[in-house]
Amino acid sequence: MTRPRALISWSSGKDSAFALHEIRREGAFDVVGALTTVNESYGRVSIHGVREKLLHAQLASAGLPPLVVPIPNPCPNDAYEERMTRAMADAKRSGITHVIFGDLFLADIRAYREQKLAGTGITPVFPLWRRPTSALARDMIASGLEAHLVSIDRAKLDRSFAGRNFDERLLKDLPAGIDPCGENGEFHTFVFAAPIFSQRIEVVRGDIVEREGFAYCDLVPA
Repeated sequence: MTRPRALISWSSGKDSAFALHEIRREGAFDVVGALTTVNESYGRVSIHGVREKLLHAQLASAGLPPLVVPIPNPCPNDAYEERMTRAMADAKRSGITHVIFGDLFLADIRAYREQKLAGTGITPVFPLWRRPTSALARDMIASGLEAHLVSIDRAKLDRSFAGRNFDERLLKDLPAGIDPCGENGEFHTFVFAAPIFSQRIEVVRGDIVEREGFAYCDLVPA
């Protein structure tokens, strides 16, 4: 039986990596590529600030061809939607029928994705939806997933969290009200080891840069 062909919406972080892990474990879809938006001015993954070279190292280790969508800086919403619409049309022509997202509980984000894919012939899939994030964070860690915090919202967390490992100690240190998975935008991660990877992505932590209310830890290939 031929499985539906799918893309994973890949942010370089833990949620998309664990969503891919769950989808591969269940075996219902043939994931044939990874969809990522990259800031074309800086050559870095949108929001996370991860170097494009590290993105490609991840996807090579995961055995996934990259589908990179370059976006301008700054990126007005209409420009973002125009480029994503074009990418989805290309994906549909290549036989893609589903896109997998790592969203957890933000209903407005899910509704936006469903609205934008409605009528395209591509169906969104949310394998982690509504899983309690305290347990989910620990499931991620127990699976062998390892990540660094690469982007910190300074309105919610101290800059000292930038660059830290996503591990049990971090979960204990998070202030009250901070989601253990950072689902409210408190932090974003870069995964350097995971059960979906054939090998670890060796990185070193570089400078921490503050820009527009966020603290970014620059990861450099080792």
